[in-house]
Amino acid sequence: QVDRIVDADSFALSGLQKTQLLLLVHSGSRGLGQAILRRHVEAFSHNGLPEDSDDARRYLAEHDDALAFARSNRALIACRILQQLRAEGEPRLDVAHNFVEPCTVAGEAGWLHRKGATPDGQGLVIIPGSRGDYSWLVKPVVSEESLFSLAHGAGRKWMRTECKDRLSAKFTPRQLCRTGMGSRVICRDRQLIYEEAPQAYKSIDSVVDCLADAGLITPVACLRPVLTLKTSGEKSA
Repeated sequence: QVDRIVDADSFALSGLQKTQLLLLVHSGSRGLGQAILRRHVEAFSHNGLPEDSDDARRYLAEHDDALAFARSNRALIACRILQQLRAEGEPRLDVAHNFVEPCTVAGEAGWLHRKGATPDGQGLVIIPGSRGDYSWLVKPVVSEESLFSLAHGAGRKWMRTECKDRLSAKFTPRQLCRTGMGSRVICRDRQLIYEEAPQAYKSIDSVVDCLADAGLITPVACLRPVLTLKTSGEKSA
């Protein structure tokens, strides 16, 4: 839910309402992109390809298919959640953060690879925190110096493999189903609920403050988690 608005004009232009609940979905191509990359590396190793070659065009076409599939996944997840909640909603933002696109930097044309980086030229974006922290709606400031990109989230402090060892002596899975902010977490995967614990992530405010201080964003609104559904897709949530 919208906790507070810090840029009223930009928020008004977003079409969002403070009285509305917002549904945030984080999902990709569910293995399709990884399979495409694996086939490519097996055939060409990590060497580049001439951009006008048939092999490059084939790879980029498959890359675009994976992006489209990921968008469809997010739309389907949102639709199913809304059905379960007996609610209605409409999409406002859909921004990928793992992809490649043509780009010109310092007068030189090439290809920009984003891995966990949000593009700054698609209007308002959300920089999410952990399930136990705020998320931020921000207005990017297009910047060549930052390679036209922003942080795509708070970022991890701990590797996934170490989370359960660090936390299991302090918290049971049941205890992790409530956050310090009072929000509820639904997750039946005992490993995942530790891997995605708020303690494993950086403070979102520190990330957003750094981006704002660097002149790369204008914060618009702070979002507070109410309910978080966590699933790896391999087990029922």
